[in-house]
Amino acid sequence: FERALAVTDSDLESFRKGTEMIYTNLMDTFKKLGVEAFGEKGEEFDPNKHNAVMHTEDESLGENVIAEVFQTGFVLGEKVIRFAMVKVAN
Repeated sequence: FERALAVTDSDLESFRKGTEMIYTNLMDTFKKLGVEAFGEKGEEFDPNKHNAVMHTEDESLGENVIAEVFQTGFVLGEKVIRFAMVKVAN
């Protein structure tokens, strides 16, 4: 859903609205079930939760900091359901 929402095309406005509604309901349901999303730009990289698929040298970011998120991760309690796919700096 996140990838579908990233597409910007004025011809697909009704499709986008429907996708946003489904995504919002899905995230609300996850929240009620105790599933939490993680993996934000600027977070510290944790190999137990993040899957680093790229590396970049960026002096504006610190050591082992997430520079870009390709796929959000999800956790239920202490158990990782889906690892976040990220690009790590330095």
